[in-house]
Amino acid sequence: MTQDRTETEGHVTCSVKDALAAITIVNPARRNAVSLAMWKQIAELVERADRNPMVHLITLRGHDSTFVSGADISEFADSRRNVDQASAYQVFNGAAFAALRNAKTPTLALIEGFCFGGGVGLAAACDLRLASDTATFAVPAAKLGLAYPVDGVRDLVRLIGPGATKRLFFTADPITAKTALQYGFLEEIIPQDAFDEEAEKLIRTLLSRAPLTHRAAKSAVAAAYDPGLDTLARKDADVCFGSKDYAEGWQAFLDKRTPDFKGC
Repeated sequence: MTQDRTETEGHVTCSVKDALAAITIVNPARRNAVSLAMWKQIAELVERADRNPMVHLITLRGHDSTFVSGADISEFADSRRNVDQASAYQVFNGAAFAALRNAKTPTLALIEGFCFGGGVGLAAACDLRLASDTATFAVPAAKLGLAYPVDGVRDLVRLIGPGATKRLFFTADPITAKTALQYGFLEEIIPQDAFDEEAEKLIRTLLSRAPLTHRAAKSAVAAAYDPGLDTLARKDADVCFGSKDYAEGWQAFLDKRTPDFKGC
């Protein structure tokens, strides 16, 4: 499931191990800016991981202590020059956001360094966001004269509200991780020198919990914003109570041992 590329060519990798699908954005020459081809790769890899019954968590991070510096502006003259091209382009970055947003598997953004533009959109589409204290966030659309995908804006509004979202867009100025935490964009900030260790602890914790409960919780939260999803949320809840994991969970509690959840 891992895609191999040279270090100088922008690409996205995905490795699967121990129920974790770890997706990494790699474009070191441009601080992990995302090209049109990379937007397509992100959507494809997230969807593939989400279909894999062995995967219980998807993480998204950038290569070499930088999350994503935004879309790759160097290709805009060829791929985003006018209205028609911009509309076609947004189909692909919108698909990457949607793949993360709609995944049944929990998604975790691990953010270090720059999280700009499309990087903010990717992080906002994830379920959880953990950042190092080096992280910086910005939506510089107003410095480029472009418009952001509507679904991506909606993700931000749901996380931080309309006022903070407008401030990010209207000023185009960067904010610190501390401010992002105050806005409600982040769940936690970790010192950079402890980031990998603390991220691993969180990953281990999430992987030790019941995957079907995670799925039911995601469905219920989505239904809180869209009542049309109530039926699906109730079905996912019913799957929990009919699962082997449910029997394992309460029996392990009675036995005073750690449960061994399988996701079935």
